[in-house]
Amino acid sequence: MADKQDTTDLITKSSDSFKPTFQNGELSYLGNDVESIPREIIEDYCNITSRLDLSFNRLITLQGLEHFKYLKELVLDNNELDDSVVFPHLKDLQTLTINKNKIRDLTALLDQLESSFPNLNYLSLLGNEACPNQLSSSDKDEEDYQRYRYYVLYRLSKLKFLDSTQVSSAEVSEAKRVGPYQKVVRPQDLIESSESSSSSPPAQYTPLPSETLDNTAPQDNKEDDVLVPRSYWGKNRSKYLGRNSEGNRFITDGIL
Repeated sequence: MADKQDTTDLITKSSDSFKPTFQNGELSYLGNDVESIPREIIEDYCNITSRLDLSFNRLITLQGLEHFKYLKELVLDNNELDDSVVFPHLKDLQTLTINKNKIRDLTALLDQLESSFPNLNYLSLLGNEACPNQLSSSDKDEEDYQRYRYYVLYRLSKLKFLDSTQVSSAEVSEAKRVGPYQKVVRPQDLIESSESSSSSPPAQYTPLPSETLDNTAPQDNKEDDVLVPRSYWGKNRSKYLGRNSEGNRFITDGIL
């Protein structure tokens, strides 16, 4: 039996469905609908497991995984892990598959993987929104996926396999060249950026030309201070009734 380790209450206890299989350092615990790693698995197997398969559960946290210090391969396919998941530091881990989960933020994920798994050489993210291929979204094409590969290979330079394809030397060279410019911006990022820029107070709108506004100034008026524009635009409703222009005396604005 492995050395017992203290864990928090979030780690689930065993149930009637607790049926792990273990052989030659490989531990499998599949299809039990658990949301966290069962306490018994951690206590009994953490020091003797090199390959751990937790596929087809409902994992939302990896708490307790830090006790598997000799882990080299971790399979987490078909769970409910999202961007809030925390990966512990496992220096010996070489293979990680997180296919068909709920991971959206590729950059945040790579930030974690880069620091938590320094010797990672196999990674698969198929079926997550963070991996832009037709398995995760029908509106993605080969160019979207290739840009994703360049960015991942730029961030994780030790990878030999990415998703289902071996990494070529040509890809590595191209990733070094274009990788820094392939960062994927999610629609939510654009929305937040737009909201941030629109939070500043808008300039006051006016239909008047700027010259007119500049020429609007308070007049010296002892009775009251009223802003009187020096020019204005509008329809003149008056008519001329003077005698100095007899020819126009019967013409009003309505006739013009």
